[in-house]
Amino acid sequence: MMLRSVLIALLAASAIAAAARAQDALVTYKALSPELALDCARAALNECRTRGFQVGVAVVDRFGLTQVTLRDRFAGAHTIPTATGKAWTAATFRTATTDLQNLSQPGSALSGLRSVPGALILGGAITIDAAGSLVGAIGVSGAPGGDIDEACAKAGIDAIRERLDF
Repeated sequence: MMLRSVLIALLAASAIAAAARAQDALVTYKALSPELALDCARAALNECRTRGFQVGVAVVDRFGLTQVTLRDRFAGAHTIPTATGKAWTAATFRTATTDLQNLSQPGSALSGLRSVPGALILGGAITIDAAGSLVGAIGVSGAPGGDIDEACAKAGIDAIRERLDF
């Protein structure tokens, strides 16, 4: 009788543990559609164009993988890899690159961030959030300053804001 109770308890504990492991086995997340990413990039490019600047724009997913790049016809060849690097940095550190630039000044506790392979800590990229979840980042390069690049990136997000809370 006692052995039977112990076996039932062990089986129940095993079933509960298996159910808990199964719940952790798969992760769900929100993602930008290619169309939404493209609309975001177009709006950012158009904002910079309106301000008189030829830029490159990159939108990456939550993991930093490129979804969309656009380069205005007279933007420098460096603008796409720079915009992509900025966007990757914002997505993977989950922080706007202007904030990272300020936090990682030489001599600060976070100055080592500047040595992380692939990190491009220049202003001009911000994260894209939807319903409280990071869904990607947008980076802009080519305006005369990271603050203008960032303003164009914000315009890109603002253009799709209503469609982000999916």
